Amino acid sequence: MIPAAENLAHILARIEAARKSAVKPAPSTALIAVSKGHGEAAIRPLLEAGQRHFGESRVQEAQAKWTGLKRDYPDVELHLIGPLQTNKLREALALFDWIHSLGRPKLGEALKSEAAHAGHTPGLFVQVNIGEEPQKAGVAPREAAGFIAQVRDLGLMPQGLMCIPPLGEAPAPYFALLAKLAGENNLPLLSMGMSEDFETAIRFGATHVRVGTALFGERS
Repeated sequence: MIPAAENLAHILARIEAARKSAVKPAPSTALIAVSKGHGEAAIRPLLEAGQRHFGESRVQEAQAKWTGLKRDYPDVELHLIGPLQTNKLREALALFDWIHSLGRPKLGEALKSEAAHAGHTPGLFVQVNIGEEPQKAGVAPREAAGFIAQVRDLGLMPQGLMCIPPLGEAPAPYFALLAKLAGENNLPLLSMGMSEDFETAIRFGATHVRVGTALFGERS
């Protein structure tokens, strides 16, 4: 297996090439290295190579790995890209710089309360269930504007939208729809695109791409 640090340069080159070929790329595109399921031994070489955005799906797993790593690398930006339960909010706010999975009113209300308690609010993405799949979290596209307004009424300021297109379908129409929703709601950030489709996402203005397998290989 090729070490993640060697894959990093290749992924960054692909991101830059995709940006150059895009008609209207975002001003910048951050690579989020999705480190869920991988331990410190796999993560540290990427940190030493300069990678600073990382994504995790579970609060408890992230606590075990990143509490110490963030002390060693205080400029790391940690992104929660998986579902967040309200009973994990306090721990999440203590560790994560960004939450990509704001997608239900109850979570928004609890987040407002915990953010006031913590004295800070992480960067927020509203998760859109772009394919309206029953097994996935997030708001339906037709409900996105109302939900964003509701979140803003709580005093929270989402900065972008996140989505995961349906598996096995062409992702481009879904990325185009997410970009359209973001524009209509004055949200500058788009978290979309993973290992198999991040170059397509960049063509549609992705500001954050979430890449795990192409960096780390398959999880054992």
